[in-house]
Amino acid sequence: MNAHVEHLLDEALTLPTDERSALVAALLVSLEGTDDAQVADAWRVEIARRRAALHAGAVTAVPWAEARARLTAL
Repeated sequence: MNAHVEHLLDEALTLPTDERSALVAALLVSLEGTDDAQVADAWRVEIARRRAALHAGAVTAVPWAEARARLTAL
């Protein structure tokens, strides 16, 4: 942590429990939004890659029952 973050943490630790809890919740929400956008973008890229591979004949689809059985066996 840098000095600024440590200072913020020191100040946050002086807050009453309910205010610290609200601060933590707000910080977590701010992180979740960032991760969600990055994850969604990564999935869009991966889906496009898989669709292109399927259309090019590089891979073949399997029925859902077979895919589910493979996943269950993991």
